[in-house]
Amino acid sequence: MLYARANQLAKARLGVVVAKRFAPRAVTRNAVKRTARELFRHSMLPAVDCIVRLSKPVNAKSGPAVTTALKTALRAELTQLLKSAVPAMNQATAQATAQAAVSATVSAP
Repeated sequence: MLYARANQLAKARLGVVVAKRFAPRAVTRNAVKRTARELFRHSMLPAVDCIVRLSKPVNAKSGPAVTTALKTALRAELTQLLKSAVPAMNQATAQATAQAAVSATVSAP
């Protein structure tokens, strides 16, 4: 799951939340965080704050901690989420700018 909001800084920021109940092993949690940070660095997002959070379990304690299939699935989903965040942020920024312009026109004497 990806939460995104425009910020007033010159760069994008990332937060990653990986709960123990969704990734019981530390190795798995670290792999999720590492993958999210890597894709975020290469995504070239506008000034936006992003929070990536797991919404369902990625593996169980009985299986291997990290597999190639898990990494591939994580990359695919995170890439899709980050790509969808860019148009949403552009639209939200345009709406906020338009709303600020209307507010400035209404409050001007």
